[in-house]
Amino acid sequence: MMVRRKFIQGIACSVGAVGATAAAHKTVTYRIEGFSCVTCAVGLDSLLKDQKGIVRSKSSYPDRTSVIEYDPGLTNEEQIKGFIRELGFQALSK
Repeated sequence: MMVRRKFIQGIACSVGAVGATAAAHKTVTYRIEGFSCVTCAVGLDSLLKDQKGIVRSKSSYPDRTSVIEYDPGLTNEEQIKGFIRELGFQALSK
């Protein structure tokens, strides 16, 4: 009985921690200059997701936008925009 109680408490703590972390994330939308095809948007998403602190990235070539969810404790908007600039694109606040 004691083992089961510890297991349930462990799960409850884990679920609470995940919820708290997700709530701490920020989402930003940029207008992206420099997309010339759908591969640009897909490539940007792939490279952003490999960056420290980036949780999700969804870019759209037709809309010329990128919606990025990030952990502000690990990265910030200036770093994100700088990385996008290094890839040859420009991220403008939307």
